[in-house]
Amino acid sequence: MAGATRSITINAPREKVFEVIADVERYPEFLPEVKGIKVSNKRGNESDVHYVAEVVKTIKYTVRLKEEKPNRVSWTFVDGEFMKDNKGHWDLEDLGNGTTKATYNIEIALGALVPKTIVTALVDTQLPKMLENFKRRAEAHAAKK
Repeated sequence: MAGATRSITINAPREKVFEVIADVERYPEFLPEVKGIKVSNKRGNESDVHYVAEVVKTIKYTVRLKEEKPNRVSWTFVDGEFMKDNKGHWDLEDLGNGTTKATYNIEIALGALVPKTIVTALVDTQLPKMLENFKRRAEAHAAKK
């Protein structure tokens, strides 16, 4: 299973960063690779999130999202195309002065026919871009409220 962990400092309070991460239905507004999201089976702080994403090709998958306000959002794999597993979490640390350290951790196992170069591209190219997109969104969210 391939994995990656990256952190970024966001100039927004932890609660605002959490709101952006937990509001998965708005991901297509600021994550260009996410083409569609549907949330189902909401129960308490858990829900199933169905993604349609464009990563080299269009893939569909579902994860079970768990919110642990205000410090963590985690997920586990339910099912999907080309994927055998997808689990991870966001950990949010309040750094004070309205800043947050956001750490993203993912472990993903793709099917045997998926080239290793795609996994490498996801980790080395897509992950840093995704973190920057979350940073911009959370900072804008914090500025308007």
